[in-house]
Amino acid sequence: MASGLGEQPAAARRTAGIVGVGNMGGGMAARLLERGWRVRACDLVAAKVHALVARGADAAATPAEAARGAEVLIVCVVDAAQAGQVLFGDQGAAAALAPGLAVLLCPTIAPEDVERLAARLAERGLAAIDAPMSGGPARARDGSMSLMVACDAAVYAAQQVLLGDLSTKVFHVGPRPGDGARTKLVNNLLAAVNLAGAAEAMALAERLGLDAGRTLAVIEQSSGQSWIGADRMRRALAGDYAPRAHVSLLHKDTRLALAAAQAAGFDAAFGRLAHAAFARAVAAGRADLDDAVLLEQFRAP
Repeated sequence: MASGLGEQPAAARRTAGIVGVGNMGGGMAARLLERGWRVRACDLVAAKVHALVARGADAAATPAEAARGAEVLIVCVVDAAQAGQVLFGDQGAAAALAPGLAVLLCPTIAPEDVERLAARLAERGLAAIDAPMSGGPARARDGSMSLMVACDAAVYAAQQVLLGDLSTKVFHVGPRPGDGARTKLVNNLLAAVNLAGAAEAMALAERLGLDAGRTLAVIEQSSGQSWIGADRMRRALAGDYAPRAHVSLLHKDTRLALAAAQAAGFDAAFGRLAHAAFARAVAAGRADLDDAVLLEQFRAP
């Protein structure tokens, strides 16, 4: 892993293009800047790019501009359609990358979409790194998020500096593009089950007349503890639903996980219940709120 990158002279700095600098991508970009990388940032929301320019990034008007001259491209958008447009649409990044370079595919998308994008990149001589992430914006910013990486061993070895600068928790899950996505869907299905369960439990505590904050403190040190449950319920009890992780994200991820389960002939019963909870929140107009808002749903009579 690279140490002292931030002390490198400008001529020795490596360049990464990042398309999609929202909550997670923006944290990753800030992390790389801090580690001494030159970053070319591109996003549909100009304010997000400007915030990174203030930290030393270069603004890129298009994905192609972000990729031009970069040694690696990071795609951190919402879904497969956006990833395809970023790479292969008008002003797409793939055509601007030199053969032999790598593309990190960071969105949570279906495994078959990862496979399709990886195949198209390979046709251009580019290496796809299936690299979904988990942990939230703060962990992306401080380098402690989880990266679930699937790519050829040689590509993985060649990108050790980048991966190490992005995170201290990098898991090489195998050589097959799509397995990073499969790992992320398994993780996020469990996260959704844990979060829905935590919201239900806290609503029950309140209905039983218990002090919710004190009850959560007990749970955090007992067998009912889960990281996402504690993180989100602390926010929910404070009435803080400013979006760090939108309801729409786990709604999408549980849908993708259930589709993967169905394709594998697996009955994900708890996953269906969790997905239904997120679907109800979306139907109630809460898609753009933080997913901690599930507590409100379970509080309803």
